Amino acid sequence: MSPAANMPVLEVKDLKKHFPVRKGLLRRTVGQVYAVDGISFSIGVGETLGLVGESGCGKTTAGRAVLRLIEPTSGSVQVGGTEITGLSKSEMRPYRAQMQIIFQDPFSSLNPRMTAGEIVAEPLLVHGTGSRKERDAQVAALFARVGLRPAQMSNYPHQFSGGQRQRIGIARALALGPKLIVGDEPVSALDVSIQAQVINLLQDLQRERQLSYLFISHNLAVVEHISHYIAVMYLGRIVEYADTRSIFTRPQHPYTEALLSAVPVPDPAIRRKKMVLQGDVPSPVRPPPGCHFHTRCPYAVDRCRVESPPLREIAPGHQVSCHLR
Repeated sequence: MSPAANMPVLEVKDLKKHFPVRKGLLRRTVGQVYAVDGISFSIGVGETLGLVGESGCGKTTAGRAVLRLIEPTSGSVQVGGTEITGLSKSEMRPYRAQMQIIFQDPFSSLNPRMTAGEIVAEPLLVHGTGSRKERDAQVAALFARVGLRPAQMSNYPHQFSGGQRQRIGIARALALGPKLIVGDEPVSALDVSIQAQVINLLQDLQRERQLSYLFISHNLAVVEHISHYIAVMYLGRIVEYADTRSIFTRPQHPYTEALLSAVPVPDPAIRRKKMVLQGDVPSPVRPPPGCHFHTRCPYAVDRCRVESPPLREIAPGHQVSCHLR
């Protein structure tokens, strides 16, 4: 196997995104929102990394910074071994084709003034791919592949159901033959039965096209079903990273334990011990000193309040940011 075959599709190192807080008439910067505060991970060919955590932990910001939909404050993002954080808009264009996104809301992410066929064809048009006839044929094939009828290409977004609109979003993401797709809560707005259909479609497409996914979600049941690896985020940092089986059978960080204890169990005979976290998530403008989680952690000791634990490997492939592990 060639070295290129072993190269990660996406490699992120110490990625940070801080938003300035401005006040006063002169809009002076008086602070920073530490939305993403130094995260690192990689995704291989045909792999799915689930990025999970509570609302406000920085998951969506991380996904958009990876795609450079927002500019990172610092850190490294490599796509196929090429550093993209310093590239200009024109230099980024070839990499835009390799990286696509499926948005959370399947309605607001579609232009209501364009037909479904025009929406899916737009990436091909922007990148100058094929003639009009070739683009139409490719769009029709994409419609058929995601479970829509080519005859629906002339319909507008409001004429589709929520699940159908998300299939249009998936078809648009596939149009340029990307290597990486970022799914930003792609099924959270759908009914449970439709969620299963869309998840199965994403998995089928992954097997067919060797796609890599960064799957952002707060729903651990969905993440368990689709992900090969899971990164747990809390207040802008990754606190645990491991393969899916290890996360669900041997969670090591107290925050991961709390998230798993909240997942419903379909068997009423099984009684799972609930771990209820006290208090609210601290402000990302003024994160707590030391371990960010110590204000809500039932096991916190004095060291946790003053010293930030590094993300370290405690078992092969299993990393955790906790002084007690």
